[in-house]
Amino acid sequence: MASSPVAFTAVSAASDRAIASRPPSAPSTKGRKRKTPSAVSEQEATNGTLEAETKAASPTTPKRRRVQKPVNPVPATPAPTNAQLMSEPVTAHETPKPKVTAVRRLADPNATNATLLSPETSRIVTRAVSPSKTPADQPTTTNILEEACKHLINVDERMKPLIEKHHCSIFSAEGLSEKIDPFESLCSGIISQQVSGAAAKAIKQRFIDLFDNGGKFPHPSQVATCTIERLRTAGFSQRKAEYVKGLAEKFTSGELSAQLLVDAPYEVVVEKLTAVRGLGIWSVEMFACFALKRMDVFSLGDLGVQRGMAAFVGRDVAKLKNKGGKWKYMSENEMREISARFAPYRSVFMWYMWKAAETNVVALE
Repeated sequence: MASSPVAFTAVSAASDRAIASRPPSAPSTKGRKRKTPSAVSEQEATNGTLEAETKAASPTTPKRRRVQKPVNPVPATPAPTNAQLMSEPVTAHETPKPKVTAVRRLADPNATNATLLSPETSRIVTRAVSPSKTPADQPTTTNILEEACKHLINVDERMKPLIEKHHCSIFSAEGLSEKIDPFESLCSGIISQQVSGAAAKAIKQRFIDLFDNGGKFPHPSQVATCTIERLRTAGFSQRKAEYVKGLAEKFTSGELSAQLLVDAPYEVVVEKLTAVRGLGIWSVEMFACFALKRMDVFSLGDLGVQRGMAAFVGRDVAKLKNKGGKWKYMSENEMREISARFAPYRSVFMWYMWKAAETNVVALE
């Protein structure tokens, strides 16, 4: 029998009253159970013990001491980069410069004192000296720098602080024992004209790599037969490629040779070399000084020497810097007159004037 609406209503009401009379249930928590204070303390103690054990077990790296970077030393030769390249001994470009054992030979401030190599055969070429015609007090490669420095100080006492502060290694016994290939030296001077030092070294290395010569500098005969187009792949301009090829042809023909550069007077050396395209008077003076190790060379056209001489005689170089003109620090006649007093060691005097350009000589006194 179907239930009546009245009965259904009564049952529903009774059910609602029963549900309302129940006590409220505790709200459920979805997070982790809260730990009691004692449990928290135990856990912290355990964690502390584990952390201490981990620290003790893990290796510790000692703190690195800060090392002060050394200041780059002043270059041994404060001349322009191409002068430095000219004085490099014969090695492959990437090979470090070797230490040279000093060899005692007779020396002459008015002659070539370098040990030259024949560019084609690598034969050692030195100056022939007759023992019977040699004075007893003739300087040697082991003491000529000492003699030169004594002479400079005797001429002008103001040279003493510079000499005591700077060692002129290029004319030392070791410097005079270096073997120089004159063809390589002159090519290096041409390569480094009007480019940075880094660019000059890169071009020189690419030039060496053009030839199958075991990493050594090429012989003049190899360069003379090389095309201008191939030389330019090393980084040469059209003009520099012509200069280097023309220089190689001079050595190949015999017009230039190591023997001539050893034996000829300075005036003949200058005449022969300035006749080569690409070699001006300044380049030849630097070659004679730094490669041939001639000790009585002086460059009137070098601005660094001019500036150094002005500082040496006590002029305010900073004020003269903005004066303008080629002879803003000192006139050509003054340079000639002052340097003449230091003959026959004007190359050494010139080297120290490059140093004076960097150093306040008055403050050293």
